[in-house]
Amino acid sequence: MSIGRSRAAVAAALLTILALLPVAAAPVLARDHAAADQARVLSYWTRERIANAKPRDFVRNADGSFSRAKPTPQGKPGGSGNNVLGASWTGGGAVLKLSGKVLFTMNSGDYICSGTLITDSANDRSIVVTAGHCSYDAADGGFARNWTFYPEFDTNATYTCSQSKWGCWVATALAVHNGFAQSGGFNTQATTYDWSFAVLKNGGFANNLAETALNGTMAKTFTAPAVGSQTFNFGYPAAGKYHGYDLTYCSDQIFNDSLNQNVTFGVDCDMTRGSSGGPWLGGFNTSTGAGTVDSVNSYGYGGQKKEYGPKFNANTSATFNAALSASGNTLVG
Repeated sequence: MSIGRSRAAVAAALLTILALLPVAAAPVLARDHAAADQARVLSYWTRERIANAKPRDFVRNADGSFSRAKPTPQGKPGGSGNNVLGASWTGGGAVLKLSGKVLFTMNSGDYICSGTLITDSANDRSIVVTAGHCSYDAADGGFARNWTFYPEFDTNATYTCSQSKWGCWVATALAVHNGFAQSGGFNTQATTYDWSFAVLKNGGFANNLAETALNGTMAKTFTAPAVGSQTFNFGYPAAGKYHGYDLTYCSDQIFNDSLNQNVTFGVDCDMTRGSSGGPWLGGFNTSTGAGTVDSVNSYGYGGQKKEYGPKFNANTSATFNAALSASGNTLVG
């Protein structure tokens, strides 16, 4: 055999070997891993675990400390003029579709919050905004686990994924600011950073599935609204007269929380535990159910019919921007 023919034979053999190599193995394995992780989370949420999940909310005590909220008797929904203290949202539209319930796990147990799908510029994910304490607790295991979102929960209020309106969406990453994570507990500092962003990829099989199915997202801004401006805040309260199946709202003029050094906002509202993480919507259109997310439900005070939220700012924007590219849980700042 000539040298030229030997080289040709070797080259042909190499080409055959290269053609047989599993060049697509890495992305397939990554996709399969994401799908397996999603399946694991969804299988975790048995009927018994969901039934035992507790709303995760905080109230401020008379001595200035914060503690995990406990159910308390509530008055009837009320209000006058443009103010609504707590009522079922029957207007449909974007807020019904894009807000939803959140389930997650900390070391101390399983919990419930609220959240909202917001506008993003990424093609491979969708982003849900909620409260920081619905995603992270340094004293309770750090980042939440089994974080799952049910958009438009109200329309078909079931935790069975195949029967819920838009199914279940498992977070592949959570983004939280270090101002919250390193606050040393739920305190005044924590309240000023009490936001987080969850990344939804639905097992890695497609891009923006939540936004495709829901055909839209809620606008957001990272500039705090003016004191005195009207806001509508929403959530799924699950204590007292509320049972967690009904999208509920309040509407009031924003004021500064003078008992919290004016670093957070407040509104008159009697929503109870479970509403944490629900959106505050500025410029809200009652006909379309659309507005701009500029805060989230964060905490309350014992004996008050008021709800409080952080002032979104550049730190909020930095946390959101980290979520746009996060491949795992991320602390920002």
